[in-house]
Formats: sequence, structure tokens, C-alpha cells
Amino acid sequence: MKPIVAGPVHLATSLLLLTSASAALAQVKGEVGLYSNATITGSVLEPSPIDEPDDAKLTSMITAPEGTKVEVFARDLINPRMLAVSDAGVLYATRRSVGDVVMLKDADGDGRADAPVTVASRPGMHGIAFAGDKVYLAAVNDVYVADVAEDGSFGALQRIINDLPDGGQHPNRTLGLGPDGMLYISAGSTCNACAETNPESATILRAKPDGSSRTIFASGLRNTIGFDWQPGSGQLWGMDHGIDWLGDDAQIEELNHIRQDQKYGWPYIFGMNEFNPQDNPPNGMSLETWAKHSTKPVLGYTAHSAPMQMAFYDGAMFPDWQGDAIVAMRGSWNRRPPSGYEVVRVDFERGQPVGIEPLLSGFLVQGEGDSYGYLGRLSGVAVAKDGAFFVSDDDRGIIYLLTSANPATDASADDNAATVTPDPLLPPPVSPIAFDMFATDATIAVKAGFAEDGKIPLVNAADGDNASPALSWDKAPEATQSYVIIADDPDAAEPKPFNHWVLYDLPASVTALREGLPTEPLLKDPIDAKQGQNDTGATGYFGPKPPVGDPPHHYHFQVFALDTATLDLDPGASRDAVLSAMRDHVIAKGQVVGLFAR
Repeated sequence: MKPIVAGPVHLATSLLLLTSASAALAQVKGEVGLYSNATITGSVLEPSPIDEPDDAKLTSMITAPEGTKVEVFARDLINPRMLAVSDAGVLYATRRSVGDVVMLKDADGDGRADAPVTVASRPGMHGIAFAGDKVYLAAVNDVYVADVAEDGSFGALQRIINDLPDGGQHPNRTLGLGPDGMLYISAGSTCNACAETNPESATILRAKPDGSSRTIFASGLRNTIGFDWQPGSGQLWGMDHGIDWLGDDAQIEELNHIRQDQKYGWPYIFGMNEFNPQDNPPNGMSLETWAKHSTKPVLGYTAHSAPMQMAFYDGAMFPDWQGDAIVAMRGSWNRRPPSGYEVVRVDFERGQPVGIEPLLSGFLVQGEGDSYGYLGRLSGVAVAKDGAFFVSDDDRGIIYLLTSANPATDASADDNAATVTPDPLLPPPVSPIAFDMFATDATIAVKAGFAEDGKIPLVNAADGDNASPALSWDKAPEATQSYVIIADDPDAAEPKPFNHWVLYDLPASVTALREGLPTEPLLKDPIDAKQGQNDTGATGYFGPKPPVGDPPHHYHFQVFALDTATLDLDPGASRDAVLSAMRDHVIAKGQVVGLFAR
């Protein structure tokens, strides 16, 4: 591995892997738990911008690997945020504060962009990704798709999603097309650390390229602006922003291996399974339980560095970088001394990350005493078709171009080849509805707020109030100790059936449920009843939302009487886990079926 030359003011190297609880929580006094007693010292230190209009002088202040040439590709762009290179090799930048996308061609090949051309315009435009002759764009609540013309301009924008979660503190949506052909969207949290009311906040979402069939791919991700798929293995990796106000050296910025249905801890667990002293998990869940079900980051980086766009390098110009991830670090405001204000390289060996080190530094300048200035706040990264590399500074309005003095021509990198087995993300196997999986002679008569085979009211649908329906049932056999309720849609294309609700450990004394139960994992009324994860990836009830134009789907609200008081599962269990735990305990069953179409 070729060594990186660190700049004289680089501040992060000695704090590279702050991963132990003792280091990250050194400032905490007292106990952390249900009733925390903690003292945390925080900082606010905002470096001042430094204007340097001379390109040669500016780039001479930037420290880069030996043999790397750093040039100004474009200036005066106001707010270039996310970068993307089309299949035709054209560079584009989104400008959130302007609300548009600009095309940046270099027609004469002089290494400098021609005048920017606006190709799309919507408020809050931020995410951008190409798939052949299509471009996908994300604003706060919306995702658009458009055709890309031969001249690089975009056709009319077609909105395919209009209901992403509201932005709050983290409104910057990013997106990408995965190796499975699906659309992935990052939806950051609305806050620093809180219990979100929208289950899609603080997640990465997954949808079909037409915007339909959206589900939560992974959760507990505070703000994963930068994510990308590792070449060869197809594995998804991302850098997540840590929580503010935990101290100068906590929370580390997290490098996560992002897998389907995994939870990554936020807001209650941070770093390497450390407890956030500010917030408590939902009723009945401990920090220990939340940590048990959370996936730890693979690596950490200096707290408050603010990771932005991330791209795996697969070009030929810099052979030492092949298979590594490049991440822009925008820089801190909540740390003394400041961190970030750099571009880093995540070193992957045989498909696994082994360290993070500076690639471009020198943007942070220490003045007299405790004063700091910055040359730029880095936000976007993208690989050019020839293997050159673009980096955007959204504060000074500059895009840099990195080229090699001795470019390689062979893109192979056998010593860095990924050995991780790809996740195929195949559709789950077709299974019967829960009702058909358990044989019993005893039946339960079930009633709902709609007639058998009748239309489910809009209030119970996802497009309505998304309120769980009122249900009631005849008392089951005397041996009944608890009930389970499962709502399945066998008419869904994938998964089949699509699960809308799992409710278990419902006391035997309860034979009716009111309309509109909370979606908490553990309910207070009915007391101690637990709710599992539905097939959107959220907890609790999710109302009918079949594809527009489908004939009415059949929604089976199934009630099972069990001879055990508890399934011994934590709140938030999956349908499969609940069905497995129910085996040999079902002594009666019943269902009511409703219809719904959009």
C-alpha cells in the first residue's frame, strides 16, 4: 500500500479509530441507563472561510499523495454538493441552495469546465445517480427520473416518489442504483437524537426503479449521505454521521457494512455499542436489548468530521486506490480542535476495510491561538471515465480535479480483489398465509370494522390514516393463555404474502382491539403486548397500499389462540420468528378478510 503524505495541519490521524467505550465516553460521569447521570462537555468552534482567488496558490496549499496533481476544474458554482458522472463521461453537480443541477463539460479538453449549464431545477435538489440513459434526482420529499439526451441535457422530470419523510435537521437525500437494479435512497434523521415518528427517517430505503414497492432496507442510520457498492463483491458500504453533543471525541463517524434488515443503533446506541445517555428506547426495551439487536460499525473515524459523498474507486489512473472508497469530510463545528475539512481514503484489502487515512488535506488552517480558518468544505466526490477524480467544495463553490502525473493503463488490482460473497437479495420464497400454516379443529369467530370480504375503510389504509382496524373475536378455548394477530396480503407480488402486522403476547383476557393502536414495539394498552416488524421494515401496523391499478387485494386479519403466555421473543420480532415460536402452541384460529384497491 502506497503511503499517504499527511499535511502539516492534519488533525485526524492520531484519532483514527476511537472505538472503545472508555475512550468515547471518557467525559461521562455517573451511570448511563434508564435514568442516566452523565456530565458531558461540548464545544462549538466554527472556523472562518479563507478566500484565495489565485488557483495556483490555492492548490499549492493542498496536500495530496506524491504524483497527484490537484487543479481547479470549476469556480464560482455557489453550492456544488453531490457529483455524478454520466455514462457519456459528463460531470454533473447538484446545488441544494440554488435548487438545480448543472452540467459541467470540458469541450476543449483543457482540464477546465466550460460555463455551467442548468439541466434540472427543483427546490432542495440534492441526490443524483445515473442508470444508462436515465438520471435519478432526489429532493427532500421527492424523487424524479428523466431521460438523458445525447447533448447531456435532461428531459422532462417525472416524479416517481412524492412522500419521503420530512427533512428536519437532515434534509439532504442521496440515492443510487444498486447492482440488483433497485433504487436506494438515504433518508436522514429529523433531529440530533430522538424517537422518530416516521419509521422511514434515519434509514436507507429501497424501491423499484419506478418508485414503487418502497421498503426500509436498513435502519438506525442517523445520516448516511455517502454510500456505494464495492466493485466485484456488490456489498453496500456507507459512512454515517455521529451524534452531536456527546463530547469532542464522541461519537465517531461510522463506516458501516450495510445489510438488508439490519439495525445500526441510532439514536440509543452509538459507536461500538455504547449507550447514549440522553435517550431511552421505547417502553419496555432496555439499552442492552437495543444494543443486542444493533450492528456495530466496522471502522470509526474522528468524531464530527461530517462524512459526505462516498465513492469506490474503480479507475485506472491511480492503481493504489483501486477497490478503496473515497469520502469527502465536510468538517466539524462541534469539536475542539476542528476535524474533517479533508478527503479520506478507506483502505480495503481483500474486500475488507483495514484503515482510513487522509487523501487530500490542508484545507483546515490554524491561526493564532485557538483560531482556525478553512479553504473549503468538501462535499462531493466522483470518478471520471479516465480514472481522474473530482471533489466539490460546496462552501467556496469550487470543484477540484485530481489527475496522476504517471497514469496507469491497467485497471487490474489482484492484491486488492474483494473476497466477500455478494448478497444476492433474492425475493423471499413464497409461503402460505399464516392461517394455512397451523392445523387445529377449534375456530375463533373474528369481526372487524369492515364486513367479511368487504371494502377496508380508507382510514385503515396507508394512504388514509394508516390506523389499525378495530378487531374483536369470540373467546377461545379455556386453555388459551395469549393471542397472536397476523395480517397478510397474499395478492402482493413480493414478498408473497406481504405482511402488514404482527402482534403477539396479547393477554388471554383481551378479545377486542380498538382502532388505531400505536406502532410502538411494546404496547401499554393492551399491557405488555408486543408488535413485530412488518414487510415495510417498520414496527407495528402498516395499512393496505397495493400498486395503483391492481384489482382489489385480499387482506387476511388472522387471530391465533396459544397455550403459552409468551413466545419469549423481544419486541420487534419478524413474522418468521413469530411463526416459528408459535409452532406446537396454536390451539384455535380465526380470520376476517377485507378488500382494498387504490
